[in-house]
Amino acid sequence: MFEARVYCERRKRLREEVKNGIVLLPGNEESPMNYSSNTYHFRQDSSFLYFFGIDQPGMAGIIDIDRNEDLLFGNDTDLESVIWMGPQPSVKELGLMTGTEKTYPYQDIEKIVNDAAKKGRKIHFLPPYRAENKIFLEKLTGINYSEINKKISEELIKAVVKLRSVKELWEIKEIEKAVDVAHEMHTTAMKMAMPGTYEKEIAGRIEGISLSHGTPVSFPVILTINGHILHNHYHGNMLREGRMMVTDAGHETSLRYASDITRSVPVGGKFSQRQKDIYEIVLHSLIQATELTRPGIPNRDIHLEAAAVIAAGLKDLGLMKGDVREAVNRGAHALFFPHGLGHMMGLDVHDMEGLGEDYVGYDNEIKRSDTFGLKGLRLGRRLKEGFVLTIEPGIYFIPPLIDKWRSEKKFTDFINYNKVETYKDFGGIRIEDDVLVTAEGRRLLGRPVPKTVREIEETMAK
Repeated sequence: MFEARVYCERRKRLREEVKNGIVLLPGNEESPMNYSSNTYHFRQDSSFLYFFGIDQPGMAGIIDIDRNEDLLFGNDTDLESVIWMGPQPSVKELGLMTGTEKTYPYQDIEKIVNDAAKKGRKIHFLPPYRAENKIFLEKLTGINYSEINKKISEELIKAVVKLRSVKELWEIKEIEKAVDVAHEMHTTAMKMAMPGTYEKEIAGRIEGISLSHGTPVSFPVILTINGHILHNHYHGNMLREGRMMVTDAGHETSLRYASDITRSVPVGGKFSQRQKDIYEIVLHSLIQATELTRPGIPNRDIHLEAAAVIAAGLKDLGLMKGDVREAVNRGAHALFFPHGLGHMMGLDVHDMEGLGEDYVGYDNEIKRSDTFGLKGLRLGRRLKEGFVLTIEPGIYFIPPLIDKWRSEKKFTDFINYNKVETYKDFGGIRIEDDVLVTAEGRRLLGRPVPKTVREIEETMAK
């Protein structure tokens, strides 16, 4: 964990944003795979981590706004647990590590929350995403399980989003550590992307690299020759010459900060002319979007500029036609680029998505579109110094979507369906970097992963 002063300062800033009442922050519990003592890898709740820093199950925290105090709840390890797990810090010791002097047995949280409720004090809590935490909140607050999400504190959500959106120096350093491991993962995947290799061999190897650094991947590895399936976790295909392999993968550090990098490479190590043509359009879109990234500019505008670069490039290849700006304004480009340009990243790979995407990526000025393609943009609001985000344009040839739009005669003024038909076996290409918004503009985080055609071919030739 960070130094105690970091968590003290974060809780102090939260008290400045929330007017009154108590803030209830339950941590996560172990989650069994098939019986109670055989659990999935433990992952602490990110907001609890942000404010209390303790990465173990059976913990909860309260930030009392009115009384200007912090309370930590948990139980000390008993002898039986010590036999299996070894000696563990006491709750008192954990509290001191995060600047929390008042610690209590875990069961005491029920009495304290009940007392606050009886006195009519506001009880703030965030949207729970695990069933056991919904049940826990029902027990503490008396609110029916099915009504919990209707009683979440919008005031607290907005306060947490405000604090967590702007990354502190030590957070940025952690993210850069995660990107450096992702560099090793992705260059390894490139070198292994040869005909006759199975996707699962490469996916297993790069996940192993993450684990060899002490912690798991930041999300399940996406690695596929069917890159037109955006979140493809199937790894059973054999790599064949003429296909592109898309790898979307990142590392999570010991403090739970994420990286999220995507690279697309030609199986065998050499781009064909057709692959190179599409790849260069995506790369140009990425470079253009990165250069536009700076404080004050709406990320929605950057997304639309990236889309215009893609549409112009596809028009040069004869896949699109007509006025490029009008095509983008009407959403014709979304046949090839159906998702958003990127998202916030930090303690969560899609940072704070559990609090509600519209709270994180939008605000009173910029609202989410309901247009196909643009509605998939997770981050549309104006960028601020300290934001960490991904930039990940792509071009995909999705046969069912092509067939549907063609049958509907959709955007025939902008799409050359006869030419598009010849690309239905192409798959997809996505390129993604992790970027920090700085006062001057932006900075690429971590060790740069090869992404030009030359860099990729040279890496794969080693």
